[in-house]
Amino acid sequence: MPPRIDAPSAPRIAVVGGGLAGCECALTLARAGVACVLYEQKPTIFSPAHASPLLGELVCSNSFRSNDAETSGVGLLKQEMRDLGSAVMAVADAVSVPAGKALAVDRERFAAELTCRIEAEPLIRLVRRPVNSLDPAEEPELAGRTVVVAAGPLASEALVASLRKHIGDEADAGLYFYDAIAPIVSAESVDMGVAFRGSRYGNDGPPPPYADDAPLATPAPAAVSAPAPDEQMGDYLNCPMTRPEYEAFYQALLAADKVPAHDFEREIHFEGCMPIETLAERGERTLTFGPLKPVGFTDPRTGRRPYALVQLRAENAARSAYNLVGCQTKMTYAAQARVFRLIPGLERAEFLRFGSVHRNTYVNAPTCLNIDLSLKSRPTVHLAGQITGVEGYVESAACGLWLGLLLGGRARNAELAPPPPDTALGALLRHLRTPAKHFQPSNVHFGLMPELEEKYPKKSRKAALAARARRSFAAWRGKTTTH
Repeated sequence: MPPRIDAPSAPRIAVVGGGLAGCECALTLARAGVACVLYEQKPTIFSPAHASPLLGELVCSNSFRSNDAETSGVGLLKQEMRDLGSAVMAVADAVSVPAGKALAVDRERFAAELTCRIEAEPLIRLVRRPVNSLDPAEEPELAGRTVVVAAGPLASEALVASLRKHIGDEADAGLYFYDAIAPIVSAESVDMGVAFRGSRYGNDGPPPPYADDAPLATPAPAAVSAPAPDEQMGDYLNCPMTRPEYEAFYQALLAADKVPAHDFEREIHFEGCMPIETLAERGERTLTFGPLKPVGFTDPRTGRRPYALVQLRAENAARSAYNLVGCQTKMTYAAQARVFRLIPGLERAEFLRFGSVHRNTYVNAPTCLNIDLSLKSRPTVHLAGQITGVEGYVESAACGLWLGLLLGGRARNAELAPPPPDTALGALLRHLRTPAKHFQPSNVHFGLMPELEEKYPKKSRKAALAARARRSFAAWRGKTTTH
C-alpha cells in the first residue's frame, strides 16, 4: 500500500454520503494512501427510501445488471472497474447470488461487508451525522478541505438548497428534480421499412384528416412552417400507427404490469413527465392529443396522416441510439419490452435502456461541472454518483471510483487523464460534459461511445466495440498510474 499522505485525524478530503459512490471514493483514496473523513447521516436521519444504518444500502434492486463484457455496456464497465481495483465490485462479486448472466447480490451481506471495510480502514474516519451545508461558516469541518458530494438522488433538502446556492437557480445550470426516463433503443433495431425520418410539417403541407377517413395527401412544394430546432430533419424517426394498431397498444398499456411506487415517489409525478400509462388512464384519445399526436406528419407508405405516431429522438451525434419521446414509464422491464414492441417499426427493438420514473436530484453537469466533476463556481467541491447525472448502481460507483483515483493522484502531485471516450468509463464521463438542450441522466451503454470506423454486421458490432474499448483501456492504463 502507498505511504500515507496525511493523518486520519486531519484528512484533506471530506466525502459526503455513504452510498456506493461515496464508499467507493473513500476506499479508493485510502488505497492511494490518502486519508479522508466520510460523513453519513444515518442513523441520525433516514431518507424516505432507506431503513438500514448500514452503508451502501441497495434500495430499488439487488441487481448490478449484466456481467457480459462482450455484449453489454454495463458488463464492460464492471470489467474496467475491476481492473482499476474497485472495492464495490470486489464486495459485489464476493456476495453474489445466482442470476444467470447478471450480477446480483445479497443486499444485507453487501451492505454489511462494505460497512465493515469502511470501518476497518484506518485512513477513513466515519462520522455519522448529516452535512446540511457546503458553506464552511455553517460547516466548519469542511473548511480548507476538498469536498466530494456523493449524497445520492435523495439528498436532503438542506444540502440541495446549499448546492443550489453555489450553482445558481438558472434553468441551464441549476439543480433539477428529474422524474422521468423514457426507453432508449438501438438505431439498427428499428425497422426503417416502417419508420421514417422527418419533422412535424417538415415535408408536407397542412395536415390531412386522420387515416381512417383521409384522402391521399397532396405534397406541397415547401413546408408551411419551420420545424422547431430540435425537430430538424434526421433528428427524429417516426413510427406511424393505424387506428387498430393504436388501440392494441393502448389496451396493452392499461393491462401492463407496473412497478409499485415507493412512498417517497408518490408525490413527484409532475404533469410534464407523467408516465405514459398514467396518461392513458385518462382516456383513449389522451395520447393521440399528447405525446403520440400525429399532427403534421404523413405516412410515406399511405400518403395519409397516421392515427397516432411515436417519435424517436437521436441520443447521440452518431444517431446509433434513439429515445422514445414521451414514453417515460413505470411498467416493468418485461412489460416495456412487450408493449413497446407493439409499436410499428419497433417489433424487434433492442433496448439499450428501459424507462423509469422516480425522483432523482441531479445537476446539469455539462453546464455547471468541470472535467474533474468539480463545480465551476467552487472548484474545491466535487460531485460523484447519481447527483452528477449518471444512472444506476454500477455507474454511481464508477463515478466515485474515478474521482477517488483522480484526487488520490493529485494528493501526490500527479494529474490523471480521463480514460478515452471509446472505453465504458470514458464514455460515461464524456456524457457528463457533452452539452445537450435537455441534459438527462444516463446509464452506460454502447450508444455513448464513438462509432466504429469500419462497418460491422449487427451481430458482431457490440463485440467489436467491446474489443476496441479493451484495447483503448489497456493503452490508457499503460500510460497512467492509478494506484
